[in-house]
Amino acid sequence: MVTSLLQDNQERKVYEWLPFRFDRLRSGGVVVTNMLGEWLKLSDSEFNDLAGKVFSKPELLIKLTSKHIIRIKNDKLPVRLLALKIATKNKNLSYATGLHIFVVTLRCEHACEYCQVSRQNSRNTEFDMAESDAYAALAIAFMSPSQNIKLEFQGGESLLNFDLIKKIVIRAQEMNIRFKKNLAFVIATNLAVIDDEILSFAKTHNIFFSTSLDGPSSLHNANRSRPGKNSWELAISGIERVRKELGHDQVSALMTTTDRSLTMPKEIIDEYVRMGFQEIFLRHLSPYGHAVKSGANLKYNNRRWLNFYFEGLEYIIELNRNGTEIVEILASTYLKKMLTNSSGGYVDLATPTGAGLGALVYNYDGDIYASDEGRMLKEMGDETFKLGSVRTHTFSDVLLSDSLLNAVEESFAPSNPMCSDCAFESHCGSDPVIHHATQGDFVGFKPSSTFCERTTEIVPFLMEKYETDRFCRDLFTRWSVR
Repeated sequence: MVTSLLQDNQERKVYEWLPFRFDRLRSGGVVVTNMLGEWLKLSDSEFNDLAGKVFSKPELLIKLTSKHIIRIKNDKLPVRLLALKIATKNKNLSYATGLHIFVVTLRCEHACEYCQVSRQNSRNTEFDMAESDAYAALAIAFMSPSQNIKLEFQGGESLLNFDLIKKIVIRAQEMNIRFKKNLAFVIATNLAVIDDEILSFAKTHNIFFSTSLDGPSSLHNANRSRPGKNSWELAISGIERVRKELGHDQVSALMTTTDRSLTMPKEIIDEYVRMGFQEIFLRHLSPYGHAVKSGANLKYNNRRWLNFYFEGLEYIIELNRNGTEIVEILASTYLKKMLTNSSGGYVDLATPTGAGLGALVYNYDGDIYASDEGRMLKEMGDETFKLGSVRTHTFSDVLLSDSLLNAVEESFAPSNPMCSDCAFESHCGSDPVIHHATQGDFVGFKPSSTFCERTTEIVPFLMEKYETDRFCRDLFTRWSVR
């Protein structure tokens, strides 16, 4: 019946396109995407049928109509369905802002060459957040309409101001008796100074830890120098202590890719597997803070990082194929946007920008920034993404500030030059902070944007794997719903 109806409609040529974009894949064929990011890989002949709206295969019509790429002329249902899906995908925009980052100190006892923060000597307490500013920041955070509020404590080394962290946690829990939010706490730390008091408090208040692990000891210690040259040893010991006292899943780890890392993707991944982590984020080094002053961000280009990334991702796929489960987080984020109706949940890949809408940063001096990267730019003398101060501004003031509204308006990718024509726009994001930092404006010039290059390389790679490898199809489906 369906085939008969499609053939009848074909004969009467009553099909019309819905908005779609396309790009040619390196292995052949064309990928076609709709406004939502739903996609199909078509052969050249199938794409010619689409272009001419003359279809030789009924099954192609079924695929194209199910993905809202074509419709029967004047049929309003596909448009309504597409609009509903897009609204659902963007529903979180009405529940800003969920992540609130407290920079409780700039002090640190590490001297990492790639550090994106302008760290200070560990004895210089003038760079600690004041208690009054912390409480004012809490008042702003609880004004967010989001039901899910995560307070993340950063530095410097955040645990060097643990007394303030304790006060913030206790005050937040007291306030939450009234607000009844789903409240979560994360301490970002290198774990070098963790002790029994910290672990006991974290256990009582269900605090999660996030730490750095760049790979095996030789690489980690070279990247993350400190007196004693034992950063890796302290990190491993800290991870094990947190797991023993709080539980295996109460600590996660992030790595940063340096020039030294580029030849070691397998060794880095093996270290994460050895430590029992089931996810890894093969992160690119961002151009902020001390990473710029030291020149660490100039030691490799985007192409070298992409080669590193693809070698690592292929290795992760093979590990999974052989029974070792581990997820690559960046690929997982893209896959959420490619295979589900999720926005992905990653601030850097949001459109409009996740800065401000997805996260706010309360600096040690009381100033408020649209993102952690925006705060790092301030340490380089650039206050473009400063939104106000906890001492004088409310949540509404911050969200309605010209600094944020301008960034939001100009970071809406569907209306940006070149983004609006890109087949991978719905799978990407629009990061005004990195484009401002590297190119001098919020939108950026896309042909020379490293941000864009990463998406236009990684997404087609994932599509090819999904289409040609049944194991990858099943694996990527699991990654997309994790």
